[in-house]
Amino acid sequence: MKGLILAAGRGTRLRPLTHTRPKPVIRLAGKPIIRYAVENLLQAGIREIGVVVSPDTQEDIRQALRNCLPADITYIVQEQALGIAHAVGVAREWLEGSPFVLYLGDNLFQKGVQPFVEAFRPGVGAVIALVRVPDPRQFGVAVLEQGRITKLLEKPKDPPSDLAVAGVYVFSPSILEIIANLKPSARGEYEITDAIQALMDQGHTVLGQEIAGWWKDTGRPDDLLDANRLLLVEQKSPTPVVEGQVEDSKITGRVVVEKGATVRNSTVLGPVHIASGALIEGAYIGPFTSIGPNARVRQAEVEFSILEEGAVVEDVPLRLHECILGVGARVTRRSGLPKAHKLVLGDLSSLELA
Repeated sequence: MKGLILAAGRGTRLRPLTHTRPKPVIRLAGKPIIRYAVENLLQAGIREIGVVVSPDTQEDIRQALRNCLPADITYIVQEQALGIAHAVGVAREWLEGSPFVLYLGDNLFQKGVQPFVEAFRPGVGAVIALVRVPDPRQFGVAVLEQGRITKLLEKPKDPPSDLAVAGVYVFSPSILEIIANLKPSARGEYEITDAIQALMDQGHTVLGQEIAGWWKDTGRPDDLLDANRLLLVEQKSPTPVVEGQVEDSKITGRVVVEKGATVRNSTVLGPVHIASGALIEGAYIGPFTSIGPNARVRQAEVEFSILEEGAVVEDVPLRLHECILGVGARVTRRSGLPKAHKLVLGDLSSLELA
């Protein structure tokens, strides 16, 4: 069995974070989101992994997946973003008639994908991961009868159930011929839900299986913060793991200080992840915070936040809470006159002043 990760999307709901790089490379709890997908596939025994990228995202995705041994990764370029089924069709030659796991690269699963792989067997057309959600109208929605999916609808106005399709599917090669003959939907995309419905219409068994543990679709800023929180709680050691330099500081709880990071005259209350090259000085880092590579926090307080690579927070008199700072973003104190806020914000930025 092969694994196919989709990572060609533009992440429009996360702009401006995704104006310059794709959503799957955003770091949560010390790793790019897409690396969790690869690790989940490896844990399920899948070594051959294809990653569908766009011309704009491929270099960032390649960098995020460096040294992912023992995975054998092949990159497949999707020139136009025309839907999930279209992305699978682009990978048809690489799949070579093999059954495969389709994994949306911006989804996170606490328990991985092995239960869905194990549920797949000869004679089954597909196994679909399902999750109960309070508002299914924004998802593909399944009708489930005795473990079999009997109907699948894409973002229905009147959902027939609360079972949403999560971001993992296990397919037999039968789906490839269906996708090759699929017509675009009203929005001009080739919908995977239409392909699965056609699979059922042809008499193939499609099983639905609810996920165990938590699941996150990291489509919005709040989702990123919550996913970061959940992943930090999952850190294996309940006590600090310190490989970097710590001086005159108090480190408590599930805290990882990577080699090359420096924590000086600070308090760090976990769960927290501090990446290589980061500098924490005269600062308070509160729970559920990820500090990216070469980021800097000096004379400031940060909690329940994500600081990406090279982000800077210095001499800020108020605690930052529920913040996401992109690569190279800066939050500093303005000195001198006039005593006013000075802001440079990109398109679709968000700012709340306390």
